[in-house]
Amino acid sequence: MPNREEIAQWLKNLQKHICAELEKADGTSLFAVEEWARPEGGGGISRVIQNGSVIEKGGVNFSAVHGDAPAFLFNEKEHSSQKEKVTNLTFYATGVSIVLHPKSPMVPIIHMNIRYFEMSNGVHWLGGGIDLTPHYVDENDAKFFHQSLKTVCDKHNPHYYTDFKKWADDYFYIKHRNETRGIGGIFFDRLNQSDEMTFEKNLAFWKDVGSVFAPIYVELINRNKNLPFANNETEWQLIRRSRYAEFNLVYDKGTKFGLETNGRIESILMSLPPLAAWHYNFKTKANSPEEKTLSLLKKDINWV
Repeated sequence: MPNREEIAQWLKNLQKHICAELEKADGTSLFAVEEWARPEGGGGISRVIQNGSVIEKGGVNFSAVHGDAPAFLFNEKEHSSQKEKVTNLTFYATGVSIVLHPKSPMVPIIHMNIRYFEMSNGVHWLGGGIDLTPHYVDENDAKFFHQSLKTVCDKHNPHYYTDFKKWADDYFYIKHRNETRGIGGIFFDRLNQSDEMTFEKNLAFWKDVGSVFAPIYVELINRNKNLPFANNETEWQLIRRSRYAEFNLVYDKGTKFGLETNGRIESILMSLPPLAAWHYNFKTKANSPEEKTLSLLKKDINWV
């Protein structure tokens, strides 16, 4: 089994590769690189791009942190049986997290996170996923996106796409809006040794998820970056960005983990868009592209 240093190094290499591919796709702006340290242990490398030809704001962040294990890392069963021992446990976590907010409302927002957790009691697991948040849902793009993820999943386990797509639909759901954040993708957590898949096999799947990010998003950029748009599309983009911000601040576990473990606040909140808008009681017009998009922000849509 690879050790945590080897996993962290692979993630650093992935971060560099994705940034290089995104810089080529953007064509104008470059990622600024900033290393940071966490007082309680560990640190990371933040790579942020701003004001590009395609990407208005985005981050591709690496972190490797360690310290005393916060209680929320345990699921309910573990917490109830081990709550007296939580203060004696330490954790190590490393991962790459990506959020990209494009300039054009015709190019979708995208998010990816892949992470590895290790506890001092021997527990360790993998987690991650990719999801897409179009400002306007294009059904051909949605099918391409989901088929790409299904191909990666099917290579490793015939159940992964179905199971992890449902997990994404349920996770990336804005309960107070009764809508999904976007068109979903795949999401998984606590992927660990089982009778069906060894840790090494799941690690290979996890790496493939990370590696497929750049080709998927570069393709979506190239499909949509030159499409025309007007002020009303930009205004809708700001409204959809507000929903993205609401999800990240209210529900996102990664944001919670970063804040509760005293992570670097600038890196944690790089997922928020540069601009967003909240209009009181906004209503879409009947038979408009905006209304169509809202009709597709639902769980359990079969895109492939």
